[in-house]
Amino acid sequence: MQKEIKDFILMLADNPMILGQRLGEWCGHGPILEQDIALTNIALDIIGEARNYYAYLAEIEGKKEDDYPMLRKERAFRNVLLVETPNGNWGDTMMRQFMFDCWHYFHLEAMTKSNDERLASIAKKSIKEASYHLSFSSEWVIRLGDGTPDSHEKMQDAVEHLLPYFEEFFIAADFEVYSQQEGISPDLHVVKNKAMAKFRNVLDEATLAHPQNVFAKKGGKSGIHTEHLGFIISELQYLQRAYPGVTW
Repeated sequence: MQKEIKDFILMLADNPMILGQRLGEWCGHGPILEQDIALTNIALDIIGEARNYYAYLAEIEGKKEDDYPMLRKERAFRNVLLVETPNGNWGDTMMRQFMFDCWHYFHLEAMTKSNDERLASIAKKSIKEASYHLSFSSEWVIRLGDGTPDSHEKMQDAVEHLLPYFEEFFIAADFEVYSQQEGISPDLHVVKNKAMAKFRNVLDEATLAHPQNVFAKKGGKSGIHTEHLGFIISELQYLQRAYPGVTW
């Protein structure tokens, strides 16, 4: 497999895998039981999607699915920086989830038309769950943004803190440019236009201001990550590192 296409698939897998690990940290700590369970289910949904991508690569390269999340070091991960950011409070987590969902849903929508039939099939399956995820996070952003003065302030802080990370989704890495030329990856300008339209509409309904002249933070797609990723994967990979080759 061409390296650029492999990196593109790894990005598709690493984004939901790392975010799923982050969301899993909320298990047992949600504000109410219903939301605790809902967020845990979202984590399971996106980790399941990640597994489909890893399994696809494993079939092509003759490896095991677990090799990709369990045996790579930080610099080999292709996820964006946003999904590594700490959970913070409930509002921070919902804003991060909403930003991810805006990209995720519309990217999957475009991927259903990919020339790669396997990736198109995964997208068609995953978009059903992504639609619910986007609805869930949108409702929470509106509820908290247009809620009490305290919740509004926390959500505005979350927007201003996380918005610099949002742009990285739409800055094409070299492997995305190559994959787009091959008809595998979508045009990120089209994805961005749809995602940003949804993002702005929800922020308006939530009475939240959209910060201007934001400097984009990037590097994750090329393997330059924040310090947070090391802690995430050290926990993720602990058992495999301690007992190499262990199976259930």
